[in-house]
Amino acid sequence: MSAVLKDITVTLTVQQILVNFLVAFILGLLIFLSYRFSHSAAVYSARFNASLLMLTVVATMVMSVIGHNIALSLGMVGALSIVRFRTAIKDPRDTTYIFWSIAVGVCCGVSEYMVPAIGSGAVFLIMLLLGAVRSNERYLLIIHARECAAVEIERAVLVAYSGKATMRVKNSTKEDREYIYEVSRQVYSQKMPESRSINDILYGIEGVERVDVIMQSEEVGQ
Repeated sequence: MSAVLKDITVTLTVQQILVNFLVAFILGLLIFLSYRFSHSAAVYSARFNASLLMLTVVATMVMSVIGHNIALSLGMVGALSIVRFRTAIKDPRDTTYIFWSIAVGVCCGVSEYMVPAIGSGAVFLIMLLLGAVRSNERYLLIIHARECAAVEIERAVLVAYSGKATMRVKNSTKEDREYIYEVSRQVYSQKMPESRSINDILYGIEGVERVDVIMQSEEVGQ
């Protein structure tokens, strides 16, 4: 067992260390640009993007210390296991960028440049292509009305959206009704009967008190 855990020491020269950090910084800039171009203004975080570049350099520094020292690497894993990160991830793609930064830093820290260079180029192109992918935007149609208008509301929504609106919630009391319909963006944008808006149609029903339209999207603000 001791033979397995025996330290394999690889001494890096100052020149090698500087080259490791330089390559990590250059590839970190590639990650920085990829994140900037693939995210819309609504979800782009300059501070998070800067942290990706710093994460690449920090991972390089850690790996430069660990190198091929198995015992030290196990100790580092144990030390990092007590650290908990609670940063909120607004976009699922952010997780990919975090792992990308760490992977590049690890490779540069052991002076392996070819793999992270080719890999980063491939990931950069993929993220730019997929950066145009947006979540399916949906609209929530919320209707507050008196009980007497219930039947007409359901019929009006059914006709207006050709049966493509999904009722998600139907709350009721003795006197009031609340409906929540989910409608896709394509269906919501379709032409209404007689070119009237859904608000005009619903407010034309006696007993309708309030109509709210809320857009749901993973990308807040779009």
